[in-house]
Amino acid sequence: MKIIVGYDMTDPAERALDTAIDYAERLKADLQVIASLVGGGKESVEEIHAFEKGLTSARIKASRKGVSCETHLLMRGKTPGEDLVAFAGEQSADLIVIGVKKRSKVGKLMFGSTAQYVILEAGCPVLAAK
Repeated sequence: MKIIVGYDMTDPAERALDTAIDYAERLKADLQVIASLVGGGKESVEEIHAFEKGLTSARIKASRKGVSCETHLLMRGKTPGEDLVAFAGEQSADLIVIGVKKRSKVGKLMFGSTAQYVILEAGCPVLAAK
């Protein structure tokens, strides 16, 4: 079994990571943690290093629970939702775990919702952790 978790170092993402690690531990599944940056030179070197450091911390957190974990920093010109759905399809994921945060209806209209996109577009089950 393969579990993918979207990770951007926010509080909802930390909760999603904890949930994904718990599921992977119980189901003896492989865990893949991904972070998505748009790419194309829009990110600073500091931002890229921060995400790399965050992914390293996520891998260490999983390994402390005995969970096999790979990390991936994606910069493929896609939104985080598009990247997560595409990566999960490429990896034949069995489950995607994402963090959700409460937003107003106006906030969702203006900024969209990565979680909503993933839930509607993923080719596998999606677990939303809040």
